[in-house]
Amino acid sequence: MTSKPYQLHGWHLSYFTGKVMCYLNYKKIPYDYQQVNFWTLTRTGKRKTGEVVMPLLVTPDENWLQDSSVMIDHLEALFPQAPVIPHSPVQKFASYLMEAWGDEWWVPIAMHTRWNYPENYALFEREAGSALLPHFPRFVQKRAVSYVANKLRGMLHAVGIRPEQYRMMNEWTINMLDLLEQHFAKHNYLFGDVPTIGDFGLVGTMYGHLGRDPWPARVLVAPRPHLRAWIDRMAAGKAASASLLAEDALAPTLTPIFKIICAEFIPMVAAINQQVKAVQAHAPAGKTLPRRLDDISMPMGGQQFSRVALPYTLWMVQRCLDVLAAMNTVEQAKVRQWLQSVGGADLLALEIPRLRRVGLRIAIEAGQTSNIMKLKTA
Repeated sequence: MTSKPYQLHGWHLSYFTGKVMCYLNYKKIPYDYQQVNFWTLTRTGKRKTGEVVMPLLVTPDENWLQDSSVMIDHLEALFPQAPVIPHSPVQKFASYLMEAWGDEWWVPIAMHTRWNYPENYALFEREAGSALLPHFPRFVQKRAVSYVANKLRGMLHAVGIRPEQYRMMNEWTINMLDLLEQHFAKHNYLFGDVPTIGDFGLVGTMYGHLGRDPWPARVLVAPRPHLRAWIDRMAAGKAASASLLAEDALAPTLTPIFKIICAEFIPMVAAINQQVKAVQAHAPAGKTLPRRLDDISMPMGGQQFSRVALPYTLWMVQRCLDVLAAMNTVEQAKVRQWLQSVGGADLLALEIPRLRRVGLRIAIEAGQTSNIMKLKTA
């Protein structure tokens, strides 16, 4: 389709680089992978996108894209072969919900399993150092990596990685990985024999962190061979010769996973929404909100997990609501019925303000909600 390949600037270590890389591999979209260096990350990338962030995707016409979901939306429109968006309503909505959960809920787990187990640091130091400052002496690279690592460690408390919560997080992770193992023992991907956007959302934490860092790869993933095989299939971009489950069905092995998503992730979204609406009452319309708000609490494995509220999570949920709002009334009814069966009916009653993405932050649009009125009256 293009004579010039896309350029993906990122690291194999990176949560969202893994998501985009797996997607590009599966779609067979020509791209050049470049380890993002210090200059691209902090100068060129920031100038082009307004953020110091990875991955960065440069299109053949030199358009710089930031945010993995935006990248996938852009590429799906240009490369319709092997679509990753299901056509049937329940599978479509469930795959977007899975993407939001994979992008937003799993970040504390990924960071906990990386930064609280020292054996992972040697890999991070080696790969990040050679990427950031490829032509510098090793001692200079190590010093730069130490600075980056300390910055990342400084985020741990904010996302909920607090000593009193370690045991809760470990127990939750083991239980969830067991559920995923049971699912992948019967299905190649989440919704059948081809990947969807839900698979790419979930693989972010599994490829760059749990499946690659030495401690979680050895202790958490290796004992679960079907999960390991799914991660490897996603990384390889294995071409599929089959399809999603017939008749808009979801595998029974996904039911306990979606029940947990609805019991934990939706309360987190509701808590963030409550804080955003409180800020909205005092902020002018269109103003970009802070990246972080105050602490919130939500269920995790039958206990209470605390972390700061990230308004950006609401933008990901807005994507799900937009998908639902675009469906006809019959399709919406099917999704509602499915959501109710897994305990997720509260999602449609949140009245999330209409949001606009501004880099890694969001702004609230004036006098609108995220399609909630259409959903209520459809």
